Amino acid sequence: MKIHRRHFLLTSSAAVLAQSSLSLGSSKNKDDRQNVEAVEPPSVTGKQVTVYTTADKTDHRISPTDKVSFKPVGQPKETQICVFVDPTRQFQTFLGIGGALTDSSAETFAKLPKEKQREILTAYFDDKQGIGYKLARTNIHSCDFSSGSYTYVNEGDKELKSFNIEHDHQYRIPFIKQAMAATRGKLNIFASPWSPPAFMKDNNDILHGGKLKPEYYQSWSNYFTKFIKAYEREGIPIWGISIQNEPMATQKWESCIFSAEEERDFLRDHLGPTLMQAGLGDKKIIAWDHNRDLIYQRASTILSDPKAAKFVWGIGFHWYEPWSGGEPMFDNVKLVHETFPDKHLIFTEGCVDSFDPKRIGEWKFGEQYGRSMINDFNSGTVGWTDWNILLDEKGGPNHVGNFCFAPVHANTKTGELTYLSSYYYIGHFSKFIQPGARRIASSPSRSQLLSTAFLNPDGTGTVVVMNSSEKTASYWLWLNGDAAEVNSPPRSIQTLVF
Repeated sequence: MKIHRRHFLLTSSAAVLAQSSLSLGSSKNKDDRQNVEAVEPPSVTGKQVTVYTTADKTDHRISPTDKVSFKPVGQPKETQICVFVDPTRQFQTFLGIGGALTDSSAETFAKLPKEKQREILTAYFDDKQGIGYKLARTNIHSCDFSSGSYTYVNEGDKELKSFNIEHDHQYRIPFIKQAMAATRGKLNIFASPWSPPAFMKDNNDILHGGKLKPEYYQSWSNYFTKFIKAYEREGIPIWGISIQNEPMATQKWESCIFSAEEERDFLRDHLGPTLMQAGLGDKKIIAWDHNRDLIYQRASTILSDPKAAKFVWGIGFHWYEPWSGGEPMFDNVKLVHETFPDKHLIFTEGCVDSFDPKRIGEWKFGEQYGRSMINDFNSGTVGWTDWNILLDEKGGPNHVGNFCFAPVHANTKTGELTYLSSYYYIGHFSKFIQPGARRIASSPSRSQLLSTAFLNPDGTGTVVVMNSSEKTASYWLWLNGDAAEVNSPPRSIQTLVF
């Protein structure tokens, strides 16, 4: 099935994602540290490498563009461009890649003709004809990407006697169920709150920041358990939760402020014990869920407390820290991984904001994703979650005008789907790296190239190489004295499978 009329070609290969899933349940996963055991590197002489390419100003969109073979080359010359990989040096275990199933995505999806709905589900969740998402995030009651603000209880109901999720039956629950069916149940879903109900906050407003009042800590903890159990009664297992979306941002939409100490204490004394007592101790709890800039301070404050740390599966982060200028702060993520190697790192949200339909074809959107994903994985990240998987022709719906870009946009009047460069860049990772894969050492010899590499459970190697320059790069994929020569077009991303 050809799901994108503009030369979209995703054929099957030896690297098609396996149907295995990964829970990463233990917080003491020592395998996430480097494997330094001395072993004999594998011989790849004569083995074939399949090259998949997406490139600007071409028709290539995750297209098989070449087959090359390893041959003995020995010591590379200084003038040769190489990407060195070493499968004997192994790092974190890969969880998966996905996106957010928000109210806005669900509502946009519901407005499309059935054939376009099937196309979206195939494009995102099918292993062979799509890009094989295995991870999803959703919101606990409303967020900015909802058509309006709402909660699951009546105002003032501290005991949560009125709790119900009827609102979500219109769009979101049916959408999530179809996404789950498209992955044959291999979808790990985590949920995040943007704000407690207004009556629980010191500003008496679900919007505009404010703080959760201490006297509502337990009630808000109970709210999490009721949400999880309500969704699971609908047949939607919740793999994990984050404590608070962007806890240091006062926004005009749903938001709530937690200092590091407040988040630690709320988790330690209320949320963590409440989930345990409710029989939900297997749910993965993600702390922080905000930008890379303050990630170390937040992680160190929470994880330095053993009673709080025992509840934390991992630290979530977003990519919006360049709002103040400068470059993404990847080294902060790496420092958290090095300091707390028994906790997982997961990218929980990122998008290109300030929607403008005239910019929808900008190639740099995909490059932003590629650069972030390569650096985040090389810094120890196990999972990577995009923001809305689908938005309408206006970059919404959004009840506060906070419109942004998604990898796929739908015109709800005509049914037309537009795939952005970001969709294909994400696919170069999500289609070929299998859950349970181990990241292996990867090192380009020129700054023109970025790379990351994984060894899949089925024995295939996957190397992603990005060339954001305006020049073609001819490079050698080098492994233990054998190498295969690959041509990288200008402004391209390639996945090499062997």
